[in-house]
Amino acid sequence: MLTEAPVAVTAVPARAALAGLWARPAVRLGVLAAAVAAVIAFYLLWDLPPSVLLLGLQIRGLSVLTMIVVASAVGVSTVVFHTITQNRILTPSIMGFDSFFGLIVTLTVFLFGSVGFLRADGYVMWTIQVAVMVGFSVLLFTWMFGGKRRSIHLMLLVGIVLGTFFRSFTEWMQRMLDPLDFDVVADAMFASLTKPDPTLLLFTAILVAGGVAVLLPMMRTLDVLTLGEHVAVGLGVNHRRTVMILFLVVSVMIAASTALVGPILFFGLIVANLAYSYAGSFRHVWTVPAAVLLGVLCLVGGQLLLEQVLDFGATLSTIIEFVGGLFFLFLVLRKGAR
Repeated sequence: MLTEAPVAVTAVPARAALAGLWARPAVRLGVLAAAVAAVIAFYLLWDLPPSVLLLGLQIRGLSVLTMIVVASAVGVSTVVFHTITQNRILTPSIMGFDSFFGLIVTLTVFLFGSVGFLRADGYVMWTIQVAVMVGFSVLLFTWMFGGKRRSIHLMLLVGIVLGTFFRSFTEWMQRMLDPLDFDVVADAMFASLTKPDPTLLLFTAILVAGGVAVLLPMMRTLDVLTLGEHVAVGLGVNHRRTVMILFLVVSVMIAASTALVGPILFFGLIVANLAYSYAGSFRHVWTVPAAVLLGVLCLVGGQLLLEQVLDFGATLSTIIEFVGGLFFLFLVLRKGAR
């Protein structure tokens, strides 16, 4: 008994020290980054014959880069959007980005046919889609915040109504398409992360990197915004100007990502709420990178599971929508969102 006592005594401080170490957000992010690196390496090298190693790494590497860009755009913009709206079950898609993207694609096929849509220059289509979605959001934000109307909740309500209108108008046009044109529209509406255009990926990465560069100096301001508008104004934050800048950055990042791979409705909801729980801190300097890393982990891990376990029996976007829908119901029922 005398020899076992020191072991029992030293075990408690060791566990306490380990728990204290794990409570540090930097340690948690380090572990998460290591897990992401391991999953990426496994995805790149798994079941890859030496004879096609370079070609396989090139193809899979392009897919990984796409997932990193999309995870960065969606993760960062969703966390920022939650901070602005003070609500953790809303995502930028609530403003109608996904439905607006569907409207643009359907309208193009409706006017020019599937042949014209497929023959259209990809760079021109991407530019038009990004410009139209960003222009729509800028007009909405300017109208809501340009005069005396400054209610974010009113803007969200307008966004929901417009999103419903876009979806209804899109469904009406889709009912008038012939089966071939409808198949083209349906295929374009599913997010694809494995066949990106390298040039469009570069353009998207530049826009996302620019958005992140704008947000980095504003991390402390975002922390203040979590306290509410009146507190932020009392602490010297120009709330109206800051919110306009943040909305514009979110719009550009989401529009670029959606135009590149297509809409992923619940992805931001999943990674943002997981980041709040995992980071162990509400400071944006920890929650934002946690959301990005978790997004990369979900996309790369999900694609690996899809290819190696399900044998391409489904699409990654379908799995994300299914899991995200269940997660959304869980958040609503638990009433944990503010």
